[in-house]
Formats: sequence, C-alpha cells, structure tokens
Amino acid sequence: MLNSRQRAQLRGMANGYETILHIGKSDIGEEIIKQADNALKARELIKCCVLETSSLSSREAADIVAAKTGADVVQVIGSRFILYRENKDNKKIFLRR
Repeated sequence: MLNSRQRAQLRGMANGYETILHIGKSDIGEEIIKQADNALKARELIKCCVLETSSLSSREAADIVAAKTGADVVQVIGSRFILYRENKDNKKIFLRR
C-alpha cells in the first residue's frame, strides 16, 4: 500500500511517461491484463488510457486492472490512470518511506 508521499513521487515520475495501454470497446480481456502485467514487470510504473468507446469509466478500469495484476492505482485523472507494482527482482524505482 502506498502512502501519500510515495503517490506524489510516482505521479511526478509519470508526468513524462507515454501512455502505453489503451482500453477500448472490447474492455478488459486477458490480452489487456497480459500486456499490463508485462509492462509492470518491465517498468514498474505505467500510464493507461480508457478510450471513449469503452463501457468502463477510468476508475473502474483502473481498479479492475490493478486487482488482476496486483498493482496499486497511483492516480486517476480524466480518461487516464497510472499503475505501480514493485518488481522485487529488478527494482527500478526506489520510493521514499
């Protein structure tokens, strides 16, 4: 579980990130979960977008993807959300305590 200082640190880091996961009209299937899991394993922090064609809100999509990948929702703004999951084997992001 992230505290507010860690969330702020991750939000600042994600500002320069490109959106790498797009959720569209097919909503969240196994392929989306697999892509999110692989991206979290490689990067630890990812930015995602929910397209207008999706039946899910960005908060719903963030909660579903986070639950299925074991990630934490860092932030949800508009159609975008940010997820973080620590990679214990290949740690790239060091959070404040």
